Amino acid sequence: MTDTVIMVRRNVRHTMRNPGALVMSVLMPVVLLLMFVGVLGGTLGAGLGPAHDGGYLDYVMAGVLLTTVGYGSTTTVVAVNRDMTNGIINRFRTMAVSRTSILTGHVVGSTIRTVIGVGFVLAVSLPLGFRPTGDPLRWLGFLGLVVLLTLALTWLAVAVGLAARSAEGTAPFALLTQLLPFLSSAFVPTDSMSAPVRWFAAHEPFTPITNALRGLLLDAEVDDGVLAVVWCAGLALLGYLWARSLFKRDPRT
Repeated sequence: MTDTVIMVRRNVRHTMRNPGALVMSVLMPVVLLLMFVGVLGGTLGAGLGPAHDGGYLDYVMAGVLLTTVGYGSTTTVVAVNRDMTNGIINRFRTMAVSRTSILTGHVVGSTIRTVIGVGFVLAVSLPLGFRPTGDPLRWLGFLGLVVLLTLALTWLAVAVGLAARSAEGTAPFALLTQLLPFLSSAFVPTDSMSAPVRWFAAHEPFTPITNALRGLLLDAEVDDGVLAVVWCAGLALLGYLWARSLFKRDPRT
């Protein structure tokens, strides 16, 4: 635990000294929110239909919060890869440091940064007119799902960061985390998509996760809640096992 706290402190300090990481994980989602609400909201909101009578801002908030978690994970994948390619992790291997704490420090630091980013985006949305109606129990469920999603994407980011030979090698992960939300129910209902895209959206993880977040925020039915938790838990377990395997055997040897 002591080693983990030290690694978390190290990760937080690196974040504070890297304004680009803060911009990517906090300000970019706000820019995305302002663009979709202020520029595209009128047109996209007109096509929602009577099933979404709360306005486009209420609909899109879950998707923007989803991308907030995704942007946070892209910051983590670059940070882990930088540690790996610069030899810092190999140096830690030779020291009396818990190996688990090295990876956990990145995950906990990323979770803290992402939760702060989600809170900041929610705060910005209130002056724009967003009024979440969930009760305290639903807010707890919302926070729990956000943390679980953050753990899932962050552990995958750690694994990719360890596996990539360079920072450029992490680009596919960043592309997926930023592209897949647009192929889900995050920004438009899946009913408006073409048949092949609608089928893909129905079977990818971000659709049930977005639907669950939206239902928790707006006090609506959360039909996809169990599926969202299963997806997050499965991805987190996959990323954790992959990262541990890569960390035990240096992929560069």
